[in-house]
Formats: sequence, C-alpha cells, structure tokens
Amino acid sequence: MIGWLSGRVLHQDVHGSLLIDVNGVGYEVQTASTGAFRVGESVELFVYTVVRADAILLYGFNSLADREFFELLLVTPGVGPSTALAALRTMTTGELAQAIESDDVKRVATIPGIGPKTASRIVLELKGKFFAVADQAVSATNAPTSVIDDALRSLGYSNQEIRQALEDVELPSDESAALRLALQLVRRQ
Repeated sequence: MIGWLSGRVLHQDVHGSLLIDVNGVGYEVQTASTGAFRVGESVELFVYTVVRADAILLYGFNSLADREFFELLLVTPGVGPSTALAALRTMTTGELAQAIESDDVKRVATIPGIGPKTASRIVLELKGKFFAVADQAVSATNAPTSVIDDALRSLGYSNQEIRQALEDVELPSDESAALRLALQLVRRQ
C-alpha cells in the first residue's frame, strides 16, 4: 500500500485531482484541498490507497490526522471514499468533528452527496468513537501554526518551504504577529 508520497505537481484539475511526479513516476491523487497546490510545486501527501478490481485509487492529505479522519468516515455505512473526500473538501476536520460531537445533523447534511439519513448515520456511528482524533483535529484547527501554514500556502509557498522556515520556531499566539514573523522567515529561505 502507498502511505505517503513526495514529489512535484505536474498537473491539477478543477476537481482536486493531482498528477504528481515522484522520481519519474506519475501518480494521480485525489485531494481534499482543491486549489491549494501549484504546478511545479513540491508536495508531500499522506495517502490512503483503495485497491479495486478495476483500479488503484489514491487519496492524498496534508496531514496524518486528516488521513485518519478520512478513514474514520469510511466506517460509516453508505460513506465511501468519494463521499468522505467531499466531506473534507466542504469543511475542515475540526469543523466536521465539532458538528458530529454536537449532533449537528443539519451541518453534516450540507456536504455534497450526503442527505439527512446519511448525515444522521454519520453522527450516530461516529459520535464518541473518534474523540481523540476529533480533539486533535479541533485543536489543530485552533492552533496558530495551522492558520499560518494555510495562509503561507495560499501565498504560494510549498509545504517544504514552510516546514523549513518554521522548523524549531515558536510563533507568537497573536495570529497577525505570527503571520508577520512567518512571512519574514519564509522569505529568507
């Protein structure tokens, strides 16, 4: 099974599918982050592999926590990889975890391809079962570093550039001050 890929983006379509060159081999990976990547940029993705009789499908995530959350969604009857990916394209893992833990079926039903019955089933099946992952996802959403990482990625910096610039750096708790410092550090690279 393929669990992680590191390479260069060759192509990205509007649906979030990436073609990644990994040492001369092109992997097509479905991602939850549409528009977050640029052609020519280096990427590192945690991958969930689905092997079917007619295809091998790869689903890529920016973090291991996102991949684990995706896997938890797949436990729910009626939720396959496409629906789980749509859920993570619609809201962050922290938002989805919060909706599930607070029994917000209406919020879960806003995910494309999920109706009220499936939303109720997701809440029923997952509430309390992934508490540790949900806490991690919620805290990651609230952490200044994830907000800063997202902001830097939206400005065109790669995950590798961000990681190198912010390695062993403690950012201020104030988001605007943290972003200013992070921008200074990433520009020095």
